[in-house]
Amino acid sequence: MEVGLKIKEYLEKNGISQAYVSRTAKINAVKLNLGLNGKRRFTFQEYSFICGVLGVNTDRFLQPRLPNGNKKEGNIE
Repeated sequence: MEVGLKIKEYLEKNGISQAYVSRTAKINAVKLNLGLNGKRRFTFQEYSFICGVLGVNTDRFLQPRLPNGNKKEGNIE
């Protein structure tokens, strides 16, 4: 699931409005809505502001991955 969709689900489950997040994180409402619907990627700064507003760590909605889509196995040298 895309990061934006995970955040949108979190907002819905916790009764938090997009307007509140937009206003508090100082992110344009249209940009926020596009990101939450998977039609735009958030910048890392926007993402960190959203997490700050929600009071969660930045790893809350992200999963580590490698460029080829494989999970990390053992140590990379």
